[in-house]
Amino acid sequence: MLFAKSDWESAGLPLPEFVSRVAAAGYDATEIYLPSRRDSAGEIRSLHEGAGLQMVAHIATEGATPDEHLKSLEARYMRAVEVQPLFVNCHTGRDHFSFADGCRIFEAAETLADRYGVPILHETHRGRALFSAPRTGEFLEALPSLRLTADLSHWVCVHESDLSDQPENLAAALAAAGHIHARVGFDEGPQVSDPRNPAHAPWLRLFTSWWREIIRLRRVGSCEWFTVSPEFGPAPYMPLSGASPEPVADAWEINAWMLSYLRRELNG
Repeated sequence: MLFAKSDWESAGLPLPEFVSRVAAAGYDATEIYLPSRRDSAGEIRSLHEGAGLQMVAHIATEGATPDEHLKSLEARYMRAVEVQPLFVNCHTGRDHFSFADGCRIFEAAETLADRYGVPILHETHRGRALFSAPRTGEFLEALPSLRLTADLSHWVCVHESDLSDQPENLAAALAAAGHIHARVGFDEGPQVSDPRNPAHAPWLRLFTSWWREIIRLRRVGSCEWFTVSPEFGPAPYMPLSGASPEPVADAWEINAWMLSYLRRELNG
């Protein structure tokens, strides 16, 4: 199992500093949002090779129309291919696009992956095509080869539930997951304030059970390796403390705790 570090709370750091910090913290890989980075593909590859790190490339489709999302998908995927990542994780489409347009975008992504050999996974994310469990179930039924980045924190918030009322959609998503964003959400938000807080223990246990099931399924399928990114975000995703501008916790510190927790809980 490979544990990757998202650059979300470190987006302002120069890439050499971020890569060095990730390696020193004991991660196996980075997960970098490429559209925000101006470093060349050669520089990115060299930094990772020098630090002994793998890389997950993170992109997002953008635009006002499905056709604009298709155009941005191809441009951003092609840049990602140049850095030679393990795979591409994509925030794909929009929640208000039609089902047919969502299928067009996913099919274009599969065509690119088949042509260039770098897999592309699509994240379960609010505001995107895979914003809800039922819609994702529909896409998986129509496109059985679709592979997901499982960030189920979005769904517990979208549905205001622990998802126990829709086991079929949840099971389909777990079976299609090829990467985990290990953030703990709850029924009123996509991120608990601190997973170390005993008040959040039931949600941490629930999410851990889902992550274990994803990994079990991948092992049954003889997956060579699997990636997990602890992904607690900074303010304003992280709640602020009362009237203070300060967040209630430090995202880097929480993700470091999650790394230790996940190594213990998921490697067994």
